[in-house]
Amino acid sequence: MKAISTNSYGGPEVLEYGDLPDPKVGPDSVLVRVKAAGVNPVDWKIVAGYLDPIMNAHFPLIPGWDVAGVVEAVGADATEFAVGDEVIGYVRKDEVQHGTYAELVSAPVRTLARKPAALDWQQAAGLPLAGLTAYQAIRRVGTRPGETALVHAAAGGVGSFAVQILVAEGVRVIGTASERNHDFLRSLGAEPVTYGEGLADRVRAVAPDGIDVALDFVGGGVVDVSQELLKDPSRVASIADGEVTAKGGHMVWVRPDAEGLAVLGSLADAGKLTVHVDASFPLAEAAEAFRRSQEGRTRGKIVLEVS
Repeated sequence: MKAISTNSYGGPEVLEYGDLPDPKVGPDSVLVRVKAAGVNPVDWKIVAGYLDPIMNAHFPLIPGWDVAGVVEAVGADATEFAVGDEVIGYVRKDEVQHGTYAELVSAPVRTLARKPAALDWQQAAGLPLAGLTAYQAIRRVGTRPGETALVHAAAGGVGSFAVQILVAEGVRVIGTASERNHDFLRSLGAEPVTYGEGLADRVRAVAPDGIDVALDFVGGGVVDVSQELLKDPSRVASIADGEVTAKGGHMVWVRPDAEGLAVLGSLADAGKLTVHVDASFPLAEAAEAFRRSQEGRTRGKIVLEVS
């Protein structure tokens, strides 16, 4: 199969496009013919070696955890899917080596759900990791209809999903973003505020009674700002602030979750959730996709077109 791989840690320049052996299929896995693969910041961070202290990596290493594709073969006990099924997945395994930047990926069934019919292949590939991150962060803090949520980096891949999930649940959403993304946030149902110095005052101006929950998808001290505004300072979740637990909040490291993926797919098919694809690249240009992600200004998702 054709795949993107690296034989060492480094920047985008270490990525190579070429032939690698087809993956083996375990008894609780299926072989997926990849149509598209989502690009996430964690992908280039893995290649850079940033996650080496917490995850074992083996070379040659194929990056990527997001996939959308068609089941081509099933393992001996993978009864959940059949050949020809269209699936999406957050295919994170215990160790890093056989990722989704490839024509074929072996995916444990616990990481997969059926592809939402309302999404095309590129959109479907952009949903799993970021969508589950948003979904699990929301579940961690708990929400009720009529509450007010503050979402930091609301126009990004994770934030834009969080906005849509919260709106679908009847929650009022205030989202931080640069001014160029304010109309985009309004289109998702959020009330935009500009991030940066003076943020707390801008949020108080639109929510004088305070906020009920806060979601930090950017880091940089916004947990502290959020806790100034929260009615209950414990109702904050972060994917970026390593001190959030010590501050009384919740740290979220997204987990594979087939049931959660199915919920997100149902929202998409109901017209309550869509995936904004900011840029797409052919598989062979994964290095350019990494560079685009590293710029940190993506609205929505970046994806690779595989087949």
